[in-house]
Amino acid sequence: MKRRKFIGKTALGTAAMVGFPSIVPANVLGKNAPSNKINIGQIGCGRIARSHDLVDTMAFDAANVMAVCDLDSNRMKDGKQLVDQFYQEKKGKTNYKGTKMYEDYREMLMDKDIDAVLISTPDHWHAQPAMEAAMAGKDIYLQKPTSLTVEEGRQLVNAVKKNNVILQVGTQQRAMPQFRIAAELVRNGRIGKLHTVKIGLPGDPGGPEAPPMPIPANLNFDMWLGSTPEVAYTEIGVHPQKGYGRPGWLRHENYGAGMITGWGQHHYDSAAWGMNTELMGPSSVQAIADFPKSGLWNVHGDFMVKHEYDNGITVLTSGGYPNGVRYEGSEGWIFVSRGAYVASSSDPVAQEKSKKALDASDPKILTSEIGSNETHLYKIDDQHGNWLDCIQSRKAPISPVDIGHKACVVCLISHIAMKIPRKLEWNPKTEKFINDDEANSLLSRNQRKPYGTNYLKA
Repeated sequence: MKRRKFIGKTALGTAAMVGFPSIVPANVLGKNAPSNKINIGQIGCGRIARSHDLVDTMAFDAANVMAVCDLDSNRMKDGKQLVDQFYQEKKGKTNYKGTKMYEDYREMLMDKDIDAVLISTPDHWHAQPAMEAAMAGKDIYLQKPTSLTVEEGRQLVNAVKKNNVILQVGTQQRAMPQFRIAAELVRNGRIGKLHTVKIGLPGDPGGPEAPPMPIPANLNFDMWLGSTPEVAYTEIGVHPQKGYGRPGWLRHENYGAGMITGWGQHHYDSAAWGMNTELMGPSSVQAIADFPKSGLWNVHGDFMVKHEYDNGITVLTSGGYPNGVRYEGSEGWIFVSRGAYVASSSDPVAQEKSKKALDASDPKILTSEIGSNETHLYKIDDQHGNWLDCIQSRKAPISPVDIGHKACVVCLISHIAMKIPRKLEWNPKTEKFINDDEANSLLSRNQRKPYGTNYLKA
């Protein structure tokens, strides 16, 4: 897409970009890279980029990460150093410093040599840059949750479909063999008729009071807030200024919904894989949850959510269950998890409850072979590798935008049900609650201009 055409279609436009100068001047853009490489830009250089998205993607020969972007200039420079060092070691060029830096991701999207982007930003900055990347013709790897609201998610699906780009959602449990095996066994009737799914998912503890602090010179805090309400800066409301520990924004409802979206999209996606409901959704939802009474961090703590599906399956989610997915059928059960995996040392996960990656009521269930005439699910070895393969082949990835959106919707309506203490009837086709204006009012949020998906001309 031409620079002028793209800028004209974005929310902020040319005038607003004056306030966010790029480190890369326009006359530098346009250098060609080897045609057999996929040129990639990284948007967001925090914990997830450094521990997952950047390192996992660069491991593949097809990938050429050529640019990084972050609203925190220190993190942007660290990101450049990480990429430069990787290519120094890989290419044997001790002086390699070729990774471009962008303060504003929209200028990165105008770089005609960039084919695709990795988006590893806070949750409230997922849908908008993904939509703009789609408008710019870039393929996308998007961290979960797919969106902050149901409305945003639908807007994103429409933008991706309209612009015919590849979008892979970072629900990488699909690349873990135990989740695929469990889903195949369930889909092929090895536990009889499936009737109940129990999902173990932790909550977050509350946090301290946090007085306002001076905004660090290295952080564009206004743009970091984006479409969310304008609030005073405090470090535990954003991310650590030193190191890459679990950031405080994960525990504030301005920027997400807590663990119900943070880890919930992984588990709801996996459950839907086994339930064969990937493009469907529940017909009702009800929930109870504890929320902090004081302090800055205000996402849910202990909770229970119940979903009912028209096919007779009931899904129960609570921190009281072992972290993972348990399928229960008329002839047995299967439990699947990441084993002893934790995303970081500060994750609120009871490891002792989650160490067995795959278990069943009868060990013979797990050794059952799936016949050639039975259901075989999409098999991959790596989520990022599958994305790169699909960019080259133009085939659908294992976690496309529509499936990712539906899993995220389950998370988001669960959060809404935590706020409204009654059973809510849900129409998964229209993505609206039935005869409930109060609940429907929470399917979207006000967006602070000039940021937000509502101001994009997709």
